[in-house]
Amino acid sequence: MSFILNGYRQEPPAEWADEPLLFILREHFGLVGAKFGCGVGICGACTVLVDNVPTRACITTLDDVEGRQVQTIEGLAKGETLHPVQQAWLDHAVPQCGYCQAGQIMTAVALLNDTPAPTDQDIDAAMDGNLCRCGTYPRIRAAILHVAEGA
Repeated sequence: MSFILNGYRQEPPAEWADEPLLFILREHFGLVGAKFGCGVGICGACTVLVDNVPTRACITTLDDVEGRQVQTIEGLAKGETLHPVQQAWLDHAVPQCGYCQAGQIMTAVALLNDTPAPTDQDIDAAMDGNLCRCGTYPRIRAAILHVAEGA
């Protein structure tokens, strides 16, 4: 069993195949950006990218990512340089409590990779299902549009 995690091949024990990816990321690899929220894949706090597709790590098993590319929030920055979406999040003061933000950012990254100039409707469709209890949705939209505009 193997997969690529943030650019590096990982070979976890085969007996972990049925374990949720979220728990493997957090407990085995120490990547705690993705959070446990609902546990049933509806809140988005655990979102990671699997082959650039936003994926709920709480309902995805390790076996589901066999041979695939997994990217977490920890894999976005290049050294000390933040990913443009991460920087936009800071520039627009998006986070409040921050619990959902890794999932929000990963979903926004996938959106912008697929649709570099998204409309409001594109943003709504992509971000639907990523819940923010603090209600920072207007700032999330502003940050995504900021990156899309190349600012």
